Amino acid sequence: MDTEIKNTNTTAPVAPTAPVASAAQVASGRPSRFTPKFDPSKRGTDSRQKNPRKPGHRDSRPRNEFEQKMLNIRRVARVATGGRRFSFSVAIVAGDKKGKVGVGLGKANDTSLAIDKALRNAKKNMITVNTTKTLSIAHEVGSKYCSARIMIRPAPGRGVVAGSAVRNVLDLAGIKDVTAKILSGSKNKLNIARAAIDALSKLGKAPVKVVAPVAPIVK
Repeated sequence: MDTEIKNTNTTAPVAPTAPVASAAQVASGRPSRFTPKFDPSKRGTDSRQKNPRKPGHRDSRPRNEFEQKMLNIRRVARVATGGRRFSFSVAIVAGDKKGKVGVGLGKANDTSLAIDKALRNAKKNMITVNTTKTLSIAHEVGSKYCSARIMIRPAPGRGVVAGSAVRNVLDLAGIKDVTAKILSGSKNKLNIARAAIDALSKLGKAPVKVVAPVAPIVK
């Protein structure tokens, strides 16, 4: 039997070569449009450079000196000639946790504008609480605002034992080791917070013990 032998010449595929820039482009220093954008020697490194004139967004934000907590947000309406006009009412407690605290109320057609108004109102009505060296209060104090009635008393070593809006006011004022009790049945957080602010404004300075000098004994 005759066997046919086929000679197959297999050659390896050759990768296409990139066009070479002209001598005029190399001499002038102008980049060629055929120059590869990716350099394999810089794999794993980010060759992009940040614009030094453009500051970062996080570093450029001014930090607010007062912390804030939102008590409630409501959608309210007023009746006009053409129908009802809706807006938003926001109540906020603001403080620096160093003795300053205030309650503010803001109203606007947008929630962000209402929050800004409430924060400005809280800064306007801010008070400075007279605290002891341990950031507690010197004596028991109580207050009544509208239908809300509360009582705050010192409690060494117990931390802050309070609820509802009273706890928000005490936390943002930086007060420690106190207990608070809401004596009324009111659930209105705005009235409770304003009662707490009124109670803290009644605090006096801690009494200072003065030791009378002892007269020498004359024989």
